Amino acid sequence: MWHLITDTNLRFHLVTWREPQKKMAISLGFLIAVLEWSIRFLALMIVPFRRTPDSARTWLLLILFLPIPGLILYFLIGRARYSRRRRAALRDAAKLFDDAAQEIAHSKACQKPVLPDRFRHAAQLIEKMGTLPPLGGNIVDLLGDYEQVVGSLVQEIERARHHIHLETYIFAADRTGGLIIDALGRAVARGVTCRVLIDAVGSRRWSREVARRLRDCKVEVELTLEVSLWRKGYRRADLRNHRKIAVFDGEIAYIGSQNIIDSEAAKGIVNQELVSRVEGPIVVEAQSVFATDWFLESGETLVGSSYFRHHPTSGSTTAQLLASGPDYGSAGIGLLVDALIHAAGESVVITTPYFIPEEPLLEALRTAVLRGVAVHLIVSQISDSRIVHLAQRSYYSQLLEMGVQVHLHRKHFLHAKHISIDEEIMLIGSSNVDVRSYLLNAEVTLIVYERDVVRDLARHQQRDMAASEDLDSLAWKARPRSVRFAENIARLLSPLL
Repeated sequence: MWHLITDTNLRFHLVTWREPQKKMAISLGFLIAVLEWSIRFLALMIVPFRRTPDSARTWLLLILFLPIPGLILYFLIGRARYSRRRRAALRDAAKLFDDAAQEIAHSKACQKPVLPDRFRHAAQLIEKMGTLPPLGGNIVDLLGDYEQVVGSLVQEIERARHHIHLETYIFAADRTGGLIIDALGRAVARGVTCRVLIDAVGSRRWSREVARRLRDCKVEVELTLEVSLWRKGYRRADLRNHRKIAVFDGEIAYIGSQNIIDSEAAKGIVNQELVSRVEGPIVVEAQSVFATDWFLESGETLVGSSYFRHHPTSGSTTAQLLASGPDYGSAGIGLLVDALIHAAGESVVITTPYFIPEEPLLEALRTAVLRGVAVHLIVSQISDSRIVHLAQRSYYSQLLEMGVQVHLHRKHFLHAKHISIDEEIMLIGSSNVDVRSYLLNAEVTLIVYERDVVRDLARHQQRDMAASEDLDSLAWKARPRSVRFAENIARLLSPLL
C-alpha cells in the first residue's frame, strides 16, 4: 500500500514538474516561429530593393527556408558596400586624383580624342560613372605571352627613374614573384620609390612572406581590404580589390588580367592571359586609380607633377579608363557592356574565364543575335573553381538556343578578360563577366577606340577560337541528367558565389 501511494505521489510530482517545462517549450517555440515569420516579412521589404532580381530571388529563398541564419548571412555579406568611413574617404580621394587627371585631359598639350560616332554615348557613360574622360594621343600594345609580360615588367622596373606603382590581386612567393621582388629591390637601391598594393585575401597564402621580403628591400607595401571582425571594424572577406595595374614614372602603364604568379602555379593548369601596355595621357588615369587605392590603405596623398604630368607620344589612339566596384554606387562595367552590345551592328566577341550573366546581359545578347549580329563567347573548358564552372555551364544551352556561338578553349586555362564590338571598340582589364566582378570586386577596365588595336585583339581572339571546341547544341543537350542537375543547383547559388 505504501509503495502504491509513493509511486502515485512520484508520478504526480513528475507531472506537475513537467507542465511548466512543456509550457515554456511551447512559448519558446511560438516566439521562434513569430521571429522567423517576422524575418521573412522583413526580407520581402528589404532584399528586393537592394539587390538585382536574380540575387534577390536567391537571398529570399535562403531566408525563407533558413530565416535566422539567412538573415545573419545577408547582413554580413548580402549588401555590396564598404563601410561609411571608407566610402567617404574614397569620394574625397577619387575627386582629388581624378581632378588631377582631368586637368591634364583638358590641357592644350593633350590631343583631342577621336571617337567613333556610334560609340560616343559609351564614352559619355564611362565618364558619368567613373569621372575619367577619353584621352587621345596614346600608344596601346597587346601582350599575349605570359612570360613576355613577366619579362617586360622586369625590364620596366630596371628602366624606372623616379617611381614604380604595382597593384595586384595575387602576388605569389614563387619564381615570378621572386623576379619582381628582386627587380624592385634593385630599383630602390638606385633611388626609385616603389609602392606595392596586394589584395589581402587574393594573396593570403603568400602575403606575409611577400610583404616581409618587399619591406626588407625598402619597398613600401600595403595589403588592401584586410579582413577584420572587431579590431578595425567589420571588414568583409568577399569584397576584394581585383585590379591589376603597373605604372612606371607616370609614363608607362600595364593593365590586364595577369597576376604576379607563375603561369603553372595551380597543379595541372596553365594560365593564358592578355595584358595591355600603354603610353601617353591615359597613364594619368591609371595613376589616378592607383593613387586612390593607395590613399585608402596608407593615408598618403600622391599628387604633383612627379606623378601626374603629360607625356607627349607619337601615338594617335583614343583610350579611356573605367574604375568600378562597390565604392562607385553602380555596376559600372555591367552597364557599359550591356550598352555596347545593344549598340553592336556586326560582331560581339566576349572572352572571359567566368561567365555568370544576369538577365539584362542575356537580353542584350538575345536582341543582338536577332539583329543579325555575330555573337561569340570564348570561355575556358578548364577551370580553377568547380562550383563556378558548373554554374557557368548551366547557361550554355540558353546561349546556344539564342544563336550565340560558344567556344570552349581546351589548351590552357583562359584567364584573359576582353570584349570587342564591331572591330571598333574594345575592353580589356581585370573584370570577368559575372556578378562578382560587376558588384563585389574593385576592377579596372581599359576602353580603346581604335580599329588597328581592335584588329590586333581580333588576332588573339582568332587564335583562341582555333584552340577551342565549338559547342554543338544537340551534343550539349545529350549530357547526363546528373550533370545538368548539378549545374542547375550551382546556378541557383550563383548570385551568392
